Amino acid sequence: MVMGSPGLSNRNNGQQRLGITEPISLGGPSEEDVIKTRELEKYLHDAGLYESQEEAVSREEVLGRLDQIVKIWVKTISRAKGLNDELVHQANAKIFTFGSYRLGVHGPGADIDTLCVGPRHATREEDFFGELYRMLSEMSEVTELHPVPDAHVPIMQFKFNGVSIDLLYAKLSLYIIPEDLDVSQDAILHGADEQTVRSLNGCRVTDQILRLVPSIQNFRTTLRCMRLWAKRRGVYSNVAGFLGGINWALLVARICQLYPNALPNMLVSRFFRVYTQWRWPNPVMLCAIEEGSLGLPVWDPRRNPRDRYHLMPIITPAYPCMNSSYNVSSSTLRIMLEEFQRGNEICEAMETNKADWDTLFESYAFFEAYKNYLQIDISAANADGFRKWKGWVESRLRQLTLKIERKTYEMLQCHPHPGGFPDKSRPFHSSYFMGLQRKQGVPVKEGEHFDLSKAVDDFKLAVYQYTLREIGMEIRVSHVKRREIPNFVFPGGIRPSRPSKVSWVRKRCSELEVSGSTQPDRSGEDRTVSDGADSGRKRKLENDNVETDHAKSMRPCVGEVCEASPPFSNVSPSSAKYENNVEVSTGKIESPAQIPYQNGQAEVWSRCNPLINSLSVAGDASSSKEAEKLALEKIMAGPYVSHQALPEELDELEGDSEDRHQVKDFSGNMKDSRIEPSIEKSNNGAETSTGSYNGGLEELEPAELMAPSLNGTPEPVAQRKPIIRLNFTSLPNASGKSS
Repeated sequence: MVMGSPGLSNRNNGQQRLGITEPISLGGPSEEDVIKTRELEKYLHDAGLYESQEEAVSREEVLGRLDQIVKIWVKTISRAKGLNDELVHQANAKIFTFGSYRLGVHGPGADIDTLCVGPRHATREEDFFGELYRMLSEMSEVTELHPVPDAHVPIMQFKFNGVSIDLLYAKLSLYIIPEDLDVSQDAILHGADEQTVRSLNGCRVTDQILRLVPSIQNFRTTLRCMRLWAKRRGVYSNVAGFLGGINWALLVARICQLYPNALPNMLVSRFFRVYTQWRWPNPVMLCAIEEGSLGLPVWDPRRNPRDRYHLMPIITPAYPCMNSSYNVSSSTLRIMLEEFQRGNEICEAMETNKADWDTLFESYAFFEAYKNYLQIDISAANADGFRKWKGWVESRLRQLTLKIERKTYEMLQCHPHPGGFPDKSRPFHSSYFMGLQRKQGVPVKEGEHFDLSKAVDDFKLAVYQYTLREIGMEIRVSHVKRREIPNFVFPGGIRPSRPSKVSWVRKRCSELEVSGSTQPDRSGEDRTVSDGADSGRKRKLENDNVETDHAKSMRPCVGEVCEASPPFSNVSPSSAKYENNVEVSTGKIESPAQIPYQNGQAEVWSRCNPLINSLSVAGDASSSKEAEKLALEKIMAGPYVSHQALPEELDELEGDSEDRHQVKDFSGNMKDSRIEPSIEKSNNGAETSTGSYNGGLEELEPAELMAPSLNGTPEPVAQRKPIIRLNFTSLPNASGKSS
C-alpha cells in the first residue's frame, strides 16, 4: 500500500498533480467529447436531477435560519450555565453542510446533511439532545422531529419548512467558536470525543474531495451521472452492501485525478474502463494516508487485522483516513464488477455510435433476473414502532447475505435489492428481497441442495436482539419463486407480462451470434429472453442453467478464478486452497495463477474479459488503451498483505464490525428475550408450499411459530414444518430442457 506519498504533488507541464500517482492521461477533450458531454448534461437535466431556483433559495433560507437558531441556543445554555455577560455575548455555534449538498450534486427534495459545531461547555446529551431538541419541538416550522442519540453517529432528523435536515453535533475543545472556523484543520480534533470525530468526518472528507479534484464542475457532472447510473442499476446502497454517496464520490474523484483534463463524457467512459480492470482489494485513495499526531486509528491492513478482510477498500482522504466501503460482501462486489463490465461495453459501443445514454442508464430488471428469491417481511403495530423497527432491520440485512455466503461456502450467491417495498394493503408492513443464484462455473452435483435454515435462524436471532422491540414487531423470511413475487413490488401494482424492451446485453448477444462470436451474459435482466409466464414460452435464465463443460467454456470467469497473477505477492498454493474458509472443490491447484484470494473476493478480469485483452479498436485508440492498461498496472503495483480468515475470526469480527459501524437506535440495556429455536431439517428434502400473498411462498420458517416473548416467558411452539431447500438440480439447462 502506498503510504507517505503526497496527495498534492509536483507539476506536470505546469499543471499541479493531484493524487498519489501520475495521471494516466493528460489529453484534453476532442470535439466528440464536447458534443457528447452536452448530450449527457441534457440527459441529466431531463432526468430531473437538478433542483429549481426556487427550491435552491428555499434551502439557503432554511440553512440560514438554522444557523440563527443554534446561535440563540448556545447563548441560552451559556447563560444557564452561569457564564458572565461577556462570555455569553461571545458564545457561538456554527452550521456546516456536507454530503451531496456540499458537493453540489443533490437533487430535488434531497436531505441536507448538516453539522452543528459548538463550544466545550455545550454538551451533546444535555444541551444538544435536550435544550436544542426542546427549542425545535416548539417551532411550527419544524415537523417530524426524531432524535437518535444512541446512534453510532448521534443524529437529529427533522423537516424545516418542508426541507429534510439531518443534524449532527460536534463539541470542540474551544471556549469560543470563531465564525471563520476551518474544520479541515487537524487541530480541531484535539481533545474531541469519538462521536465528535465521527461527526466532523463528513465535513472534513467532503472538503478534501473538492480540494483534490482538478475541475469541480467536471467532477460534479460526472458524479451526478454515476449516482443516477448506480441507482438505475440497483447498486446504490451502503446498507445493502453496495456503495453509498460518499463511495461513489471518491471513486469518481480518483478518475478525475487520473484524467485531469477530460470532460465528463470521457470521465464516465474511463470510470468503467479503470474499475473493470481494478484488482480489488487494492485500495482507491485520493491522497496519502497520514498517521497524524493525535493517535487516532487509520486504515492500515499491515497493522489492523480487521482491515485485511475488506474486499473493496475506498479510503477517505481526511485524517483519520478510514475505509468507507466496509459493508461490501463478495456477492455485492461480484454484482458491481458485472455492472462495471456492462458499463464499459456500452461506453465502448457509444464510441462507434452503437449505443447511447439511454442504453447506459437502462434500469436493472431485478425481478426478472433470478428464479429464486428470499422475501423478508417486517411489520409493526404502529407508525412510530414501524419506523424504528424498519431502520433496525435494514441495518442488519447485510448480515443475512454474509451468513448465507458462509453457510453455503459461497456456492450460493446473493443479490440484495437496495430498498424495501411497502404493501399498501397492510399497514406498517414492508418487504425486502434478495435474488439467489448458484455460483457460476461450479459443476452441479446430483441431489445437491442448499439448506438456509441455520443462516436464517442466526439472522433472526441477531435481529431480535433489538432492545426497543415492542409487541407487533415481527420479521418473517420466506423462499419465493419468480412467478410468486407479490404484485405490490411492481409499478402500479401490475405485474409486467413481458420485458418492456430489449436490454443491452440481450441485443449484444444477438449481434454476436449473428457475427459468429460469443459474448457471455453478465447482466441479470438479460437472462429473460421471452414473454412472461402467461405466454407459455420458456425463459432461459443464466442462473437457472445446468452448465455443460462446453457451455462453461463459453462463459466468463464470473465466480471462478481466472488464470492471472494474484494481487498478493505472498500468496502460496499451500496457503491458498481455501476460499472463504472452505476447501475449493474444483480439484488440485496446479499453479499460483489458479489461486483464489481473500475470502472469495472479485476475480481478476485480465484473462476472462475480452474487452481488456482483445481490444478490437485499431490504430492509435488501441495503443492508447494498452498504454492506459500499463499505467493502471503500475498504479496497482504496491505491496499488499494477504490474510486468510479462520471461521471463528470471521464470526468475531463480523459482530464487532457491526457494533463499530452500524447506526444504532437502541439503548445500552439488553432485554431478556427468547429467540426462535432452530428449524428442523426435513428427512426427504421434498418441497412444500403454503398459501401466503398469492399462494406460492415456500417457507424458510413455520408461519405458526409465535414471536419471541417480550417478558422472557416461554411461548408455545407449534409443530414444525419441513424446511424448504433450494434445489438447483432440476432447473432448465441452456436448451430449455430439464436436467
